[in-house]
Amino acid sequence: MKKFLRVLTLVSLFLLSVAPLAQTTVSAQDAATLNLSLGAEPPTLDPALATDSTSGSIIRNVFEGLTHNNHGEIEPGVAESWEESEDGLTWTFTLRQDSTWSNGDPVTANDFEFAWKRALNPETASQYASILYPIAGAEEFNSGEGEEDAVGVTAVDDYTLEVTLNNPTPYFLELTSFYTFMPVHQATVEADATGWAAEAGETYVTNGAFNLDTWNHNSDLVLAKNAEYWDADNVALETVNIQIIEQESTANAEFQAGNLDYLGTPYGTVSLDSIDMYRANEQLNTVPYAAIYWYKLNTTDELMQNVNLRKALSLAIDRQGLIDNVIKGGQLPALGVVPPTIEGFEEDRGYMQDAAFDEANEYLALAMEELGISDPSEITVSISINDSEAHSTIAQFIQSGWATNLGINAEIDSTEWQVYLDRLNVLDYQVGRMGWIADFNDAISFLDMYRTADTGNNDTGWENEEYKNLIDQSASEEDPAARTQMLLDAEAIFMEETPVIPVYYYTSNYVIQDHVQNLEPDALGNVSLKDVTLSAE
Repeated sequence: MKKFLRVLTLVSLFLLSVAPLAQTTVSAQDAATLNLSLGAEPPTLDPALATDSTSGSIIRNVFEGLTHNNHGEIEPGVAESWEESEDGLTWTFTLRQDSTWSNGDPVTANDFEFAWKRALNPETASQYASILYPIAGAEEFNSGEGEEDAVGVTAVDDYTLEVTLNNPTPYFLELTSFYTFMPVHQATVEADATGWAAEAGETYVTNGAFNLDTWNHNSDLVLAKNAEYWDADNVALETVNIQIIEQESTANAEFQAGNLDYLGTPYGTVSLDSIDMYRANEQLNTVPYAAIYWYKLNTTDELMQNVNLRKALSLAIDRQGLIDNVIKGGQLPALGVVPPTIEGFEEDRGYMQDAAFDEANEYLALAMEELGISDPSEITVSISINDSEAHSTIAQFIQSGWATNLGINAEIDSTEWQVYLDRLNVLDYQVGRMGWIADFNDAISFLDMYRTADTGNNDTGWENEEYKNLIDQSASEEDPAARTQMLLDAEAIFMEETPVIPVYYYTSNYVIQDHVQNLEPDALGNVSLKDVTLSAE
């Protein structure tokens, strides 16, 4: 979840003096009502346009794809069965005939064909279109060099979808559970292509376990059980109330007061100052997380285009000190781009050392000579973040470290979430914080976004032909060991040129009220609300 991309919103100060929010929704003790929070307004609820975990947390529960990823196990979704051809290039999905849209129309194979080709259409401007590139003809159509009819997805009939791939793709079934692969209702989208997903109500036609009942922008959302959902008998919740609470301290106060049932990815975050308390009370839960917190660098910027300065900034961060003294959640220093939860990347690859201050200053000296700068104090770097207590606290720690260890100045620039995403997308920044969660359990999920400067979610302006070739070659390599080596070689190039500063690998820390069952984020940070049950207190 792009940034937030799938974005991760950390947390910070837990202030017990914050007054609880007024109770305008059903109590958490209601056995059919779950109370959650989000740290920001979802930027979009259109599956083709979403790039962040905030939007994804809603989309995943009001839409359903061909498959459902249940903690790494691929289960039937709209597709009741599927077949893979012997050469691994053709997948045939048989759709269930009892899956319906919220307006009563049947969900058909045409809805998937329309949705996937819409996401690939250059006019849609989907930043996540590249996730569909394993499909034959997809990249060509998206880049404007191919035709829509050549894209390898075909509705054979109402309930049969045939997909042709460029190469065997072992994680393809995982992709079909991701939100860019969700179907959309063609007539609804064509009636209002820009506004159909902007409000709750009849125009927002969905097919998941829940409907979007209410959306009071920048205030709250309410999900209601979809009585027409094909698996409705196994959905226990009737209502999910989701408050938008921008201040992490306020959300943690609400949890302590019993007004929220859960805090953790993707629904709010355990605040930095409350972690020790939750741990002491044996409330803190920690699970593995295929995600990274990193600082992207605008390599088209006058300062950031200098690779030696980029290396100096990276090496001058005391990652372990940040973890031990600020975020305190059992995270690991990120010394590469791909987290150690990903197969083949479990070991330290030796790209860099944490807090290598002497080496950082050597690179800084080279950068100053190349930039014509005589004193480090002449360098001022702008750190851009989205509004967040936690991101601000982390940025202040890094700002202080750069001043102490390099002698350079850093300013912190904070903006609202959607504005922030837009700024990164047009390279209107120098250093920008972001988090990235794997879309599927494979290293390519972290590496593919930097394949070219124009690839959606790149946001750095960086590209490298050798890197691109390795990414492309890995797509057709059928030997798993050889493919992993190609991706390791690509990561090595990336780390050498440092268009991104890895900061730390996430763990998923969450707290949950005692009456809530079956609510635990998976290794990709996803939560399926259809599985949640509540016991009476």
